Amino acid sequence: MKKQLSFPTLFIAAILLCSCGIIRKAPKYSFADGYYYTDLGGYGQTKVYVENSEDSITAYSIENGQKIFSTDTSRTAVRSFPQGSSKSITNAVNFKQVGFDVDFLTIPFKVRPARAGIPAQFTTDLNGAVYLGYRADKYQLSYKQTPTNRYEKQTTHFGFSMGFFTGLGGTAMNESVTDNQVTYQYNGIAWSKGLAGIFGINNFTIGVTLGWDHLVDKNKSVWIYQGRPWLGLAFGLNLN
Repeated sequence: MKKQLSFPTLFIAAILLCSCGIIRKAPKYSFADGYYYTDLGGYGQTKVYVENSEDSITAYSIENGQKIFSTDTSRTAVRSFPQGSSKSITNAVNFKQVGFDVDFLTIPFKVRPARAGIPAQFTTDLNGAVYLGYRADKYQLSYKQTPTNRYEKQTTHFGFSMGFFTGLGGTAMNESVTDNQVTYQYNGIAWSKGLAGIFGINNFTIGVTLGWDHLVDKNKSVWIYQGRPWLGLAFGLNLN
């Protein structure tokens, strides 16, 4: 007999597949073409357009505060960063971006505080959620000396995001978590919502979540964790 997958399992699998697809197509730790703020030139934070090529990165100044840049690179190029150099380049340069982010995240671990005589619980029911937040990214360009006395460009990315999430997940239902009101065991569907803070370094991200779960079936009135706060870890957020 074939075993049918539950709705939470299918939902979470879809979230994971979408998340993986986005991560492959647009790794958020990459220093992509776009508009950034930088302190190049010593005039404070200025807006520039960054353009990548095969062998260098070039930052162009913005004309009259508009989101355009001139093709006259001799006049508008703020600075060019070649992939490699024979000269020492000691000063690191920072580029910053801020904006809003809509993404997917998974919350594989939750800690529920003690409740109704049951000690604090560490659960591993996988959850998938949609995330909306405000984020800031910093890209640091620097040069590292190689054994052949050349200097190779390296980019380090730091990202931070704060926002809200909502999604679905599974939760174990039994006598213990229903004050003996439910005498059988099953995996219930819970709607999760809450706040998340995410930090990323290059392609590694981790986050802390504060959430609330709401069982969506007929036993929600006897579930001891209904609407109660929990703490969790979030992985796989697609920081850009």
